[in-house]
Order: sequence, then structure tokens, then C-alpha cells
Amino acid sequence: QVDLVESGGGSVQAGGSLSLACAASGDTWATYSMAWFRQAPGKEREGVAAIGNDGRVVYGDSVKGRFIISQGHAKNGLYLQMNSLKREDTALYYCAAARVALTPIRSLEADRYYYWGQGTQVTVSS
Repeated sequence: QVDLVESGGGSVQAGGSLSLACAASGDTWATYSMAWFRQAPGKEREGVAAIGNDGRVVYGDSVKGRFIISQGHAKNGLYLQMNSLKREDTALYYCAAARVALTPIRSLEADRYYYWGQGTQVTVSS
């Protein structure tokens, strides 16, 4: 069992920055890729960024060049630095962990992940 708890969400003006953190506990040794997803009202859950056991990172097209994903020691934390925020980045952001190794092309697909946090809200205003 793995528990994921997100923090760091909040409100920010467009162009600003926010940092999200996900604290992972439990059997983190048994996890593979970890990722950030987001879901805005009325929209499907979207893959934002993922990081594999080998450290390789993948970003969704809408956040490339603006967001940076990183991982803590022994997979006990996952982080997302969000820069140049836009109104369309407004969403509930989730941390997720997979129980199997994922190829980069699959690492932003929500149904590949087994463990999920409760989410943290990010609101960007103009």
C-alpha cells in the first residue's frame, strides 16, 4: 500500500509560479513511474508530467517548457514546479504512482496508475 498526499496548491495570478509537493509513504519501493495529473471541471483527467525509475521525464504538450517535475530520495516525494502559469492551468492536481514500469508514451495515461492522492487545487486568475 502506498499513500500519497499533495500540498502546495493555491491561488496565483497569471504569469506567476507555484510549487506542488506529494509526500509518498508506505511501500514506495514497489512503485515505478510517478506522475502529476490534473482535472478541470467538465474535463477529463490530463497527464501533466511523469518521471520513471530511470529518471526519464515526460511532459504534456500544454506544460512543456513551463513545468518541471522532480523526485525526492527513495521515492518519498514528488514535486512539480509550475512557472508562467496560465488561466487554463486551473485544475485539481493529483499525484499518482504506478505498480508497473511504464514506457514514456504510456506514462501520461491515467489508467496506468494505481495509487492516487486526494488532489490539491490550483487556481490561476488573470
